[in-house]
Amino acid sequence: MDESMLCTKTHEYVLEKDSAYDVGITDYAINQLGDIVFVELPEIDSTFSKNEVFATIESVKAASEIYMPISGKVIAVNEDIVNSPELLNDENYADKWLIKIESNADQVEFADLLDYSDYKEEVE
Repeated sequence: MDESMLCTKTHEYVLEKDSAYDVGITDYAINQLGDIVFVELPEIDSTFSKNEVFATIESVKAASEIYMPISGKVIAVNEDIVNSPELLNDENYADKWLIKIESNADQVEFADLLDYSDYKEEVE
């Protein structure tokens, strides 16, 4: 886990990388879902507002909607995850981002996001 990522109370994360942002779900969410078997991600160039559903993820236990932590435009989709959603179940977290976005989100949009350490305390 990258300690500099910011998390939502609904278990998404956002991580600034190279003037864009990686967006995904936290390791806690992955553990709660169980074996992930399907991921539906948006098209490139789709735009989403903060808290809008941008993806669906299904495990052997349940289906869940994934919400945007900040507003932005999709500039990349993790095709490896789309083609092999079970990769999310691996302990190696390196490439578990779901989408990359461009965002002009202001500080207000970041205000309710939690530092990873605070998020971990909240879910433990």
